[in-house]
Amino acid sequence: MFAGIDEVDWASMEHAYGPADDVPGLLRGLASADPAEREGALDGMYGAVHHQGDVYACTLACIPFLFELVADPGIQDRGSIVELLTSIGGIDLDEDDEEELDEEEIEGAANYAMAATAVTAGAGVFFELIADEDPGVRLAAPLALATLHGQPVRVLALLRERLPVEPDEEVRLALVEAAGRVALRHRPLAGQAADWLSRLAAESYAPGLRLAALAQLARCAPDALPGDVVRVVAGLLRRLRATPAGAADGEDGTTGADEADPVVTAGPGDDPGPAADATEEQGAPVTLVGQLRALSAAESAGRTAPWTADLLRTLHVGLDDRVADRTALLTDQLRSPDLRQRIDAVRMSAGLIRAWRGSYEELVRLVGEQLAAPDPKLAEAASHVLEELFGLAAPAADALAARVAADPGAWVKEWASGPPGLGSAVKALARLGDARALPALAAALERPEVPHDVGFAIGYLGAAAAPLAGVLRRRLGEIALDEGAYDRANPLLSGLTALRAGEAAPEVLRVLRGAPEYRGEWLRTSALRALGSFGPAAHCAVPELRALIRRPGTAAATEAAQALWAVDGDAEAVLPVLVEGLRAEHAHERRSAVTALGGLGARAEAAAPRLRALLSHDELWLRVDAAIALWEVSGRAEESVPVMLAAWEKNRHVRVRVAECLARMGAAGAGSDAAHVLRAELASVRRHNAMDGGYGSHDTYEDEKLLALCRQALPGNTGKGPTT
Repeated sequence: MFAGIDEVDWASMEHAYGPADDVPGLLRGLASADPAEREGALDGMYGAVHHQGDVYACTLACIPFLFELVADPGIQDRGSIVELLTSIGGIDLDEDDEEELDEEEIEGAANYAMAATAVTAGAGVFFELIADEDPGVRLAAPLALATLHGQPVRVLALLRERLPVEPDEEVRLALVEAAGRVALRHRPLAGQAADWLSRLAAESYAPGLRLAALAQLARCAPDALPGDVVRVVAGLLRRLRATPAGAADGEDGTTGADEADPVVTAGPGDDPGPAADATEEQGAPVTLVGQLRALSAAESAGRTAPWTADLLRTLHVGLDDRVADRTALLTDQLRSPDLRQRIDAVRMSAGLIRAWRGSYEELVRLVGEQLAAPDPKLAEAASHVLEELFGLAAPAADALAARVAADPGAWVKEWASGPPGLGSAVKALARLGDARALPALAAALERPEVPHDVGFAIGYLGAAAAPLAGVLRRRLGEIALDEGAYDRANPLLSGLTALRAGEAAPEVLRVLRGAPEYRGEWLRTSALRALGSFGPAAHCAVPELRALIRRPGTAAATEAAQALWAVDGDAEAVLPVLVEGLRAEHAHERRSAVTALGGLGARAEAAAPRLRALLSHDELWLRVDAAIALWEVSGRAEESVPVMLAAWEKNRHVRVRVAECLARMGAAGAGSDAAHVLRAELASVRRHNAMDGGYGSHDTYEDEKLLALCRQALPGNTGKGPTT
């Protein structure tokens, strides 16, 4: 084994962490009889040689040796090596990806292509592994074939032949998943694959296999799904809960169980079983691969059908924009007596609501019910989902309030590093503007270290949080103006700004005057924003503000000018400072000056030519801000609206800013370009900021805000869109 490995010039190559001269040791480690050594070697392969999916020259050099390992039946954990080869050779670059490559990425793209060619050339070995004695190898082989082999017709035929004789339930599911992968990669075969999957979804087969077939149909041939797919899936879930693992499945994957079998399942408070305890006793794994395996084992512990969650996630992804079906299915899942199915449903609900617009009142109410579950994992998952929903969490308001009142110990979350933060249930309740969050916020403000996000929570409560102004003012007055001042003062300043608590002007002015050098600019910005929010109530700060604007062209001068205008209304003093701010070096500083000029309205009309010149600036956000400010100072929309609508199409993240202006403008008259754009937005089921593979904590909030602004901007508030 490994003939020629020492003849490879590994030292001349590199991986993610430097010279690749350690790669031969990793390859030999994969062949070790010691499980810990094998795990460490696999961790090194993923961590360095195939780091985050990258393919280096040393990765390519490994491929023949990895195939040698896979073909040797004496090697243990070969399934993991098959998965590694599948990952190395299975990266596809579509035409759009290739067009976006810069010169530095061309070499990487060439490596991907060579890896795909090399692994595909050896993929015939996976045919032999489909019947290997090792279940782990049989589990990995189907997806390797579906992903890498160049003869998909032969692959699909082999999957169909193997299914009736495969004894392992999880491997049977992998065979079905591989058929879906073939159909997605080779569209001419989609009809043939869908026919087979449709037969597998019929009632004569075991519930797990039927669910897997439905999930793959949703991915590759959604039109072939039964019209009552929600009812069918709900029935399969009931049967899976009622059937001990593997009891209903014969070797051919069929079952005679009745779909209406009564539910017999463990209760929510039952012990998850010995597997979880064993995982804890073994200690935390050292390698990342080991940690992932331990997490997977803990997640699966005690589950009758641990793969159910993955199948349901696949089904939901395949159902895509069928929001009503997905909502109905999740509603059923959340009513399950199975604790783990409800945990899965809570998490999947978050993904649905985050990406798609719809009517979610009942779904959210059921998520709220999980807050009272005795299992802390379920309750915590529910509170995190509700935290992201902001106003959409209203149907769960009472459940949130009960949760907050019942658990004062969870009002503030402590972290091993970094400042404390509010608990998710408290944040969710505050984001609803619900005054029942006040006791938790008041207690948080009395802590030695105030949670970093308390000011934002106060902002969502608005006037209901007015009783907190006194403690905010007192705590701010106690802040030592040393190097840690910003971290301690900013949450308090944010709260005072939200409340427009002008009585705190003396305390804020003290902070402004005494800001230390470390993070002093940030602290002054927070203080100036607070003073500006106070308006005339902060008149005591006028001399300080006038002194700060004497250095035009600086960020501090622009911020001080904006505050001075709000406090004193002296346009003659601030206008020259803001105009000078338009020449700032950094775009974000220019944007501050532009926004401040717009706030002056007609008093800043003399700056219109300078704002107009920015309408063609390279920075999109600066163009949008200039267009808005130009309308604010001139009252004429004809120059501004085209710029804003062009930005709307170019960058979806600018839409809220544009819609805010259009709502104030009233520019969306019948038949206008703006009205057309706004109606198209309201007609879309997909959230404007939904991303594949990532999300932001405020995405749902921003999208719901956009919908509200679109309705406000349209004459007669026509059309409620897909959400209510």
